[in-house]
Amino acid sequence: MQTPQKIAVVGSGLVGTLLAIYLKKLGHTVHVLDRSPDIRTVEFSGRSINLVMSNRGWKALEDIGLTEEIKKIGIPVDKRAIHLKDSKLNYQYYGKEGEAIYSLSRGVLNRKMIDLAEAAGVEFFFEHRIWDVTLADATLHIGETERGEWTDLKYDKVFGADGAFSRIRHRMQRQSMFNYSQEFLNIGYKELHIPANPDGSHKIDKNSLHIWPRGNFMLMALANLDGSFTCTLFMPFEGENSFESLKDEKTLVDFFAEFFPDTKEVIPDLVRDFFKNPTSYLVMMKCFPWTHADNVALIGDSAHAIVPFYGHGMNAGFEDITVLNEMIAKYGDDWEAIFKAYEKSRKPNADAIAELSYRNFMEMSAKTADEKFLLQKKIEKWFSDKHPDLWMPLYSRVTFSLQPYSEALAIGDFQNKIMEEVMQMENIETIWDSEVVEQKIISLLSK
Repeated sequence: MQTPQKIAVVGSGLVGTLLAIYLKKLGHTVHVLDRSPDIRTVEFSGRSINLVMSNRGWKALEDIGLTEEIKKIGIPVDKRAIHLKDSKLNYQYYGKEGEAIYSLSRGVLNRKMIDLAEAAGVEFFFEHRIWDVTLADATLHIGETERGEWTDLKYDKVFGADGAFSRIRHRMQRQSMFNYSQEFLNIGYKELHIPANPDGSHKIDKNSLHIWPRGNFMLMALANLDGSFTCTLFMPFEGENSFESLKDEKTLVDFFAEFFPDTKEVIPDLVRDFFKNPTSYLVMMKCFPWTHADNVALIGDSAHAIVPFYGHGMNAGFEDITVLNEMIAKYGDDWEAIFKAYEKSRKPNADAIAELSYRNFMEMSAKTADEKFLLQKKIEKWFSDKHPDLWMPLYSRVTFSLQPYSEALAIGDFQNKIMEEVMQMENIETIWDSEVVEQKIISLLSK
């Protein structure tokens, strides 16, 4: 147990609330401050992408005894359902039998996490607008407006868990030797909705992540507990087949009839949802250092915002907490040592999952419709099942293991070079599961 301190966590999102529970259980007084209203009292704004929990996220929850509580509000997803343009449906299983990610509604999960944090004794302060922090003494400055009168709130420690546009990081950026980069993708997203059947059942398979891959744009759907699906349309902002090009009802309906014909019966409110819900942006953000002395630290998206195409934004943020907790166990009350070890461990892995997430858009939007790519994945799974000691597919390394992201990325690149050679083999389509292919992979692995 550490010496009790008064700690502020700025941001009541998923990472902030879980971190608050950890800190409270370590004996600290913990306040969570957020500029927004209590999410439990408001409706979501139609700009959500469903979350998927995988092993890294479960590890952080398991260490604090919350796994079963969260599993109750999730739906296991063991495969991709790939909807081709001709309405053909292909399935691609994620891992070994029994391995699944869990689909979770962001709003439902966030509300649950706040309830669990309050039950643990964490205090929440909503509609508290934080404009700045004095790094030297961990004092937060709040007020109604940025240029109005501020109130000072003094803490022993401040954690910035306030997202990609963090106010805590904004102050840290103004220090010398602080590196920062931000990149907006030219692809945005819009939330759509598949309602439940009249009896509350799901219209399409609830245990699949549904993808309609169409090259530089795609539609995706994940199931909710109430029988509905949260759908997300990812498209360029401008150009052909873009949000800019879908300006009226007829163009939209014709576009969906051409590219997503099998959605007509399951998305009845397409026009209403499309023109009502905002078109949202995707941003990647990197920075370093993540900490200041022994009193201020960034965590989650505040330190490493990534795009959502691997489903690991939350999982990476939860793994931040796992590593931070390990450093606390190791260094006790030496918070400067805790912070230095935490950021040194996490920075290369945050960069790696950012790269993996960026790449995965191309896999999901284009490659999943490619027969050669699907064959490659089939060969990898076949070889992995025969030789689990020699080969674990990249997706499994990232999603169903706790191997550092940076190692998974490096090994994944090595394995992909091997598969490029294998896919060049003559008649690979007919000999893919033969001893010749098996021995080829084994020989390439030994080089």
